[in-house]
Amino acid sequence: MKKNLINLAGVVMVGASVLAGSAHGQTSTQPKAQTSTQTEAYIKKMIVENVGSGAKVDSVTKTPYGGLYEVRMGNEIVYTDEKAKYVFVGSIIDIKGSVNFTKQRTDELNRVNFADLPLDAAVKYVKGNGKRVIAIFEDPNCGYCKKFRHTLQGVDNITVYTFMYNILAEDSVTKSRDIWCAPDRSKAWDDWMLNNKAAPVAAAGCVAPHEKVLALGKKIRVTGTPTVIFTDGSRLPGMVDIKALEDKLTNMKSAPVALK
Repeated sequence: MKKNLINLAGVVMVGASVLAGSAHGQTSTQPKAQTSTQTEAYIKKMIVENVGSGAKVDSVTKTPYGGLYEVRMGNEIVYTDEKAKYVFVGSIIDIKGSVNFTKQRTDELNRVNFADLPLDAAVKYVKGNGKRVIAIFEDPNCGYCKKFRHTLQGVDNITVYTFMYNILAEDSVTKSRDIWCAPDRSKAWDDWMLNNKAAPVAAAGCVAPHEKVLALGKKIRVTGTPTVIFTDGSRLPGMVDIKALEDKLTNMKSAPVALK
């Protein structure tokens, strides 16, 4: 999507520091009779027409930042003026650099209702009292996921729900199915991720929740592995070190989760 936007005729791309200055210097040339709804519809139409028929604009919203409009397309947020003449690609940051408004907005859009996750489709692992809860999307062929599993060995009093999100290789589905159908799923997953010890071949009649997890990941826009989902609905894409994980778990404010 970004490539298409960059190739738009007349597009001006600016970084966060330039964006702040140029945004405040804009003046509205849209007719006064134009309603907010009409302007947003017009912007959506112009973006779709110029990016191409494959573009899907999820929403157009006026921001409090210099008259700019937020255009959301899946996980991507860009900005434009009220005439959709320019597209601004980058982050909006306050003048002191202490708040990244674009990141705040992206985090808000990516927030997950943890209680709605189908935890019965995940491999459950409990260490210590298990009071701290996370969910992880991992692929059995993901090298960073394997490194992160080693990191988790140093975290105590935690419950981990692992959704085997098979997106990296053709045999990911087979490996995940063998693990899911093993007598002890949690042990089989750790055996593979920590020690490269494959699970026994699954019985022919055993069905793993591959399609269910794949649909879930697409629905909540999980685009890579590992992706950690916390009980407050926030997420951390990619591998994180033990300090960052502990800091997040310690400082997080969320209601207790009823374990299944």
